[in-house]
Amino acid sequence: MQTTPPKPLLITTGEPAGIGMDIVIDTLTHHAHALPTPLIICADKHAFAERVAQLQRHSKAQTDILADMAVIDDIGEIDLSAPRSIYLLHVPCPAPVVAGVLNVDNARMVKVQLDIAHTLATTRQVRAIITAPLQKSVMIDGGVCLDNGDKFSGHTEYFMHKAGVDKVVMMLANAKMKVALVTTHIPLKDVPSAITPQEIRQTVQITHDEMVYKFGITRPKILVCGLNPHAGEDGHLGDEELTVINPVLQTFAKQGMDVSLAMPADTLFTERNLAAADVVIAMYHDQGLAPLKSHGFGDTVNITLGLPYVRTSVDHGTALTLAGTGQASSSSLRRATEMAVMMSGG
Repeated sequence: MQTTPPKPLLITTGEPAGIGMDIVIDTLTHHAHALPTPLIICADKHAFAERVAQLQRHSKAQTDILADMAVIDDIGEIDLSAPRSIYLLHVPCPAPVVAGVLNVDNARMVKVQLDIAHTLATTRQVRAIITAPLQKSVMIDGGVCLDNGDKFSGHTEYFMHKAGVDKVVMMLANAKMKVALVTTHIPLKDVPSAITPQEIRQTVQITHDEMVYKFGITRPKILVCGLNPHAGEDGHLGDEELTVINPVLQTFAKQGMDVSLAMPADTLFTERNLAAADVVIAMYHDQGLAPLKSHGFGDTVNITLGLPYVRTSVDHGTALTLAGTGQASSSSLRRATEMAVMMSGG
């Protein structure tokens, strides 16, 4: 019986001066057997070859990964019937690439990677996209904007805008827990005003639906952090739980969703609570990500919920001082790839 070949995964290498290419090269060198194929890697072919040579000078492993890759200029050149097929999709850098040295002239090349990834995911030519880190300052200083003219602010916002959705949810996951966020990269002083019934409603709904449809959990159990110490202590330490958060959660519970009321965040992340939960929703960035990363920094995956396709990412930045040294760990990229495979149908 003839089976349909799997669609490719696509990895963007992000900022060329950072460790994006390094962690891809490390994975191909030391963990290629664990990679699903077909696999497409977006990078400048010359910069990629130079980084391979640079990293080999720091490594005992002299695997010629370039010999196992086909360099292509268009996805139409992919042969889905080829065994163990790994493709380097050439996205040219307009300026020379030096490991660890940022160049704003290459900002547009990074955006082209994202444009390609979005287009291929939207048209179902790839099954999922995995993104290595970019440098936001370079993107902004290089004049990269969204299609509507707004300033570039990150992968998540870019894909949300391109996909035409009003709301996405940032969720990080490791072997210990999954944590979704109501608010993400805003100052702590702005968090209370950003916690609105609509934000709570959309975050809970998107998180629930993605747990069902992309993680295969029929009735996910969701625990929700309060905003204030002790979840407001019945209004004595803040009333957002009583006036904003819990009314929304009560409505969902009445509809049959397995969701808690606002819980004190300092005791929510216990072994007992986490063992019974499929996902935790935190009100703000450090509330949720501090406990999560203490249980698996480097093995954590960043996932964008609410997109019409699967997008995962590493949980770290460009690490410019490690670029080209052979010291960058590829563990988060490997976990992100595994997660993308699982979420896109195994």
